[in-house]
Amino acid sequence: MATVVSKRYDAASAKIDAEKPYTVEEAISALKAMPVIVEGRGMVLALIRGDHRLNEVKLRNALGADFRQANADEIEAKLGPPGFIGPVGADLPVLKDAAIRGSGYVAGANRPDAHLIGIEPGRDFSFDELDIRSVEAGDVAPGGDPIEIERAIEVGNIFKLGTRYSEPLGATYLDPDGKERPIVMGSYGIGPARIVAAAIEQGADEKGIVWPRPLAPWAVHLVALGKSGEETLAAADRLYEELAAAGVETLYDDREAGPGEKLTDAELLGCPLRIVVGRKALAEGEVEAQERRSGDEHRLAVADAAHRAAEIAGALD
Repeated sequence: MATVVSKRYDAASAKIDAEKPYTVEEAISALKAMPVIVEGRGMVLALIRGDHRLNEVKLRNALGADFRQANADEIEAKLGPPGFIGPVGADLPVLKDAAIRGSGYVAGANRPDAHLIGIEPGRDFSFDELDIRSVEAGDVAPGGDPIEIERAIEVGNIFKLGTRYSEPLGATYLDPDGKERPIVMGSYGIGPARIVAAAIEQGADEKGIVWPRPLAPWAVHLVALGKSGEETLAAADRLYEELAAAGVETLYDDREAGPGEKLTDAELLGCPLRIVVGRKALAEGEVEAQERRSGDEHRLAVADAAHRAAEIAGALD
């Protein structure tokens, strides 16, 4: 039989301490009672272990209906004061998560400033058992291997639509017995914007974006280090026209800005190949090229710069 204690029970000292935070061990022995209002059913009490999190998708699928969290007034009317509610004595359907096993649990007593200790599911309250919690690192997968939690980005999705649309549309097929049945539908999609976001996130470095060549909006970032009327700018203009004629997608920075700003912006934008037209290299009949990912540098003869740039950019990943 569960025992009633006032306020907060400290298992280590067997004393009441309303201010002391829960330890991990105490959280595992606590039961989180979460009242929800289910469409067409009313209030249901979802029950998970204190160290776990409710998975709303799992709960919605298990209920077969939408739901919302109960508000404070609804909880007070059906159970007791919020913060002191639990499954024992609750006149509600209880959905117990499958991870709650054994006995010795702690939960609210459904009255002010009181908890119950030593709770045993089945003995102290009836329930329906379901898997309604979020998976945690270290949980065991169906195949027996431990689960690891990794960061990810969703780039595509698949939806099982069932007969939600086929029934009202009258879309049917004939089964092997010649009986007409509604088509079970599904859909899938891939998100181009999400693919781009994932590529940026995985390839970026401390300087900025590092575009993979197939996804890069421009293959070449052409930077002119000169002012209007100077030979460097005129040479950069000619090279830009040659790159365009060769079919190389090129971002041309001809702003009247300092070299540091232009080169920093080029690294931030991360085009696969950067070409710099500067006074010193131009005096030697060359322009400077640098691969964004590897940092490898090339000196390109001005007369053949567009052709060589196309070759280098085309060979990049």
